[in-house]
Amino acid sequence: MFRPVLGGKRRQGRRSRIGAATAAVAILSLSAAACGDDDSSSSADSGEASGRYEVKVVKAQFPTRQRLGQTTLLQLGVRNTGEKTVPSLTVTISVGGEDGQASSLPFGIRSPEPGLSQPDRPVWVLSEKYPKLDGSEESAGAENASRKTFVFGPLKAGETSEAVWKLSASRTGSFRLLYAIGAGGAAVAETSSGVRPGGSFAVRISEAPPQTVVTDSGEVVEVKPGSETQANR
Repeated sequence: MFRPVLGGKRRQGRRSRIGAATAAVAILSLSAAACGDDDSSSSADSGEASGRYEVKVVKAQFPTRQRLGQTTLLQLGVRNTGEKTVPSLTVTISVGGEDGQASSLPFGIRSPEPGLSQPDRPVWVLSEKYPKLDGSEESAGAENASRKTFVFGPLKAGETSEAVWKLSASRTGSFRLLYAIGAGGAAVAETSSGVRPGGSFAVRISEAPPQTVVTDSGEVVEVKPGSETQANR
């Protein structure tokens, strides 16, 4: 009686171990399959839009001669001239030159002066709630990971998006403002000739002109702050 019981326990233990091993293999197989599904699903879910999308810059306006403190409008219009929706229209803006490319500001430069806690210096100050789409009072063009890129969302075939930036000149000098149009993610925006759409503006910002008055003798004189004018005396 005693031996059969021991033998029975050994067979039962063996079957248990075999069953456990089989179950473990099954679990590992399911886990591997699940991991494979997750990878493919994750890859599909995280896959960025790709392909090429034909667009055309139909409007590009920005005053090339400005004064310090003057407020002006940068206006860019982009039309989807292709047959499919642009996944996410983007506009990347930067001041040309090494200092402009090094700056994290779209409308600024990086000062070469050492020891500055904030080396980025604006050439233009962007007004609050801008950019806006033309004809809208709501702000648009949210910045993405790069402060230089503004995202305007999908653009359907045949439609045009016109964006406006309101800027105030804050530094004198000669600057080149660059802009480039994108389609979002890995997608590529291009013109009908296969060129990436974009352009630039050569801008000269000068000091504000002095205030002047005309005297009784017909002479034009500068009025300095805090001084009394001699006009009409």
